[in-house]
Amino acid sequence: GRTFPRFYIRGLGNTDFDFNASQPVSLVYDDVVLENPILKGFPIFDLERLEVLRGPQGTLFGRNTPAGIVKFDSEKPKYDLSGFGRVSYGRFNAVNAQAALNVPLGEGISVRASGMYQRQDGWIDNVNPSAPQTSTFEGYDEFAARLQLLMNFTEDTELLLTGQYRNLDGTARVFRANIFTRGQEGLNPGFRRDQVAVDGQNEQKVKTYNLSGRFSHDFGPVSIVSVTSFWTGDATSVGDVDGGFGANFLPPALYGPGDIPFTAETRDSVPSLSQFTQEIRVESNGTGPLSYQAGVFYFDERLRIVSENYSTLGDPLNAPGGINILVSQRQDSEAFGLFGSLTYALTDQLSMTGGIRYNKDERDYFVARTQDSQFPTFLQNPLGTVSRSVSDDNITWDASVSYKLTEQVNLYARVAKGYRAPSIQGRILFPPATATPLEDGVTVGQSETILSYEAGVKTTFFDGRGRFNLNGFYYDLDNAQLTAVGGGINANRLINADSVRGYGIEMDAELKPIPELLLTTSLSYNHTEIHDSGLTTAACGATRVDTFPNVSLCTPLDPIVTPAAPFSAAIVNINGNSLPQSPRWIANATAR
Repeated sequence: GRTFPRFYIRGLGNTDFDFNASQPVSLVYDDVVLENPILKGFPIFDLERLEVLRGPQGTLFGRNTPAGIVKFDSEKPKYDLSGFGRVSYGRFNAVNAQAALNVPLGEGISVRASGMYQRQDGWIDNVNPSAPQTSTFEGYDEFAARLQLLMNFTEDTELLLTGQYRNLDGTARVFRANIFTRGQEGLNPGFRRDQVAVDGQNEQKVKTYNLSGRFSHDFGPVSIVSVTSFWTGDATSVGDVDGGFGANFLPPALYGPGDIPFTAETRDSVPSLSQFTQEIRVESNGTGPLSYQAGVFYFDERLRIVSENYSTLGDPLNAPGGINILVSQRQDSEAFGLFGSLTYALTDQLSMTGGIRYNKDERDYFVARTQDSQFPTFLQNPLGTVSRSVSDDNITWDASVSYKLTEQVNLYARVAKGYRAPSIQGRILFPPATATPLEDGVTVGQSETILSYEAGVKTTFFDGRGRFNLNGFYYDLDNAQLTAVGGGINANRLINADSVRGYGIEMDAELKPIPELLLTTSLSYNHTEIHDSGLTTAACGATRVDTFPNVSLCTPLDPIVTPAAPFSAAIVNINGNSLPQSPRWIANATAR
């Protein structure tokens, strides 16, 4: 829901829903990298601009990233009395309100306060009469605020202090059981858009806080910029993930809709999260043919995660809604980067840019699973404590050339190497419990590297009232980190593919034929393919096709390496598959 945005660029992203999932697309909000998903979900309001930097990044600012950067920049304080306010209203009592006030406090000092409020009533009714929670779902109430103080001590020295706050109180996205019928397209007649029948809890809460400071000083030939930021927060989200009530080992009237093989009501919480980042850059100010910048970046994160499974059957030895499995995770991460980039204008038309970065990453991970002793038959045994530590260092780089063909037409080409540090997955509520440490359900994705090529043209026309851009790209992602979900218990694990290759084209254009009208359009083609002849994973866990022919059981389309058996899913080969969330064609057009 609103706690976990995931970005995809050119097919590269991550479907992993865990709170410590590593994302190949980086989010930079007001010069600060936001790594954890509950930070990436900070609302967008009072925004000055949005940039999407495609391909490997990291030699200019922020953290290294193999897929690209989504960059938000808020409006900064100005030296005049100004502001705005707007509100919209929609059905389900939906409200979207934003406001900002800019106040000068004296010579060289200004403050800007801005905020956002959004809310919506729940519109999905829980029609299960015996449910412990018979409310509506999909509602939420959210507030976020930002306070900025800008101080220009001298003409050359500036300090911007920022404080931010977010409070979300709502419900998680709704799961629905058996709304597809095997062999039939589309949703079946049992689907009701505004109804669900579940027997579990549903809530979602997030609170985050931020303090940051941006200091800059112009020394003449160069400027120095320092960005310091501290984020902290907590979150919790619980849902009835089996999408129904009861289970099929009860009398028929006590479970549904359709076949419910087991009860699953799970909560993931972040009791505490802290992220500290420090970046220092030196930037040239000269007007000659050479310009450059260099910097250092430090990242430190302390993350705690608690996952819980609840009993929804009201067992006599376990109160309704009681916790029967508890998993505690702790992850401590550090990253260090040293980067630099320079651009040299060979002529008035031709310029070249090169950048390089040294990356060092370390991550320590601890997880423990405990279980109620009354559930030894169909849930997993206590695991104890498992730990993993991963680290790596890598040198990444980029090189590009730009040629100004005319005042309106620019050609460019770029080649870049990117890198993603090792990551760990350990949301082990239901993996097989074994005595072998390598089979405890905790998986590690080793480092991945990408080599990306891109070339294109950027044009303006109609005296600057029109723009047309076109590019083509190709990349080879080595040792690609993938998230695999499947098996009889839908376990989530990390795997590495030998290679993923992608190529495509991207076009975007806009036209302002008259001052009041803006037309835009974009089109992209993106082909991605996994290359690993021996790469296998478990298909979905539904195996009892003959017993329940009318419920939504999956049919693997990949080549089956090991057939499915009772309580054991089929193992399939995924060589040649495309990446998830990676459509071949995307197009849109707007008129405003």
